Amino acid sequence: MVLSNLTVVCPIDFSRESSHAIRSALAIAGSPEKLHVIHVISPTDPISPDALLGIADDEIRLELARKQIEQLCLDHGAKGASATVLMGDPGMQIAEYATQRAASLIVIPSHGYHGIKRLLVGSVAERVIRYADCSVLVLRRTDAE
Repeated sequence: MVLSNLTVVCPIDFSRESSHAIRSALAIAGSPEKLHVIHVISPTDPISPDALLGIADDEIRLELARKQIEQLCLDHGAKGASATVLMGDPGMQIAEYATQRAASLIVIPSHGYHGIKRLLVGSVAERVIRYADCSVLVLRRTDAE
């Protein structure tokens, strides 16, 4: 289903579900120029082992993630899509990014966690739904029963 003049934001986390999300978002957007693929990373905790050893540089992490997004876009026929990496709370950053771009839709993959794991990990998709100003399409896991 291609809808003209539809700006689509597709947050990814580099899981196997990310590929499905990019393909689905591109199919809806109709062209890579209408697609914004984003990834949100958490700032390095100053007391994490990597930070204490001087290994975790946020600028390097941002650049590596951006390159990975660009490669995923190339791999899935979305050359020309906007590739952006943000830092902060994923749910809030995704919703804010979509608002700033006047997005019509956010297409987000779901991991489908249940029980204790969902309670401990939380759901980025749920936070995006709560805070987004536009419609949100949550994709079912490709291996879901």
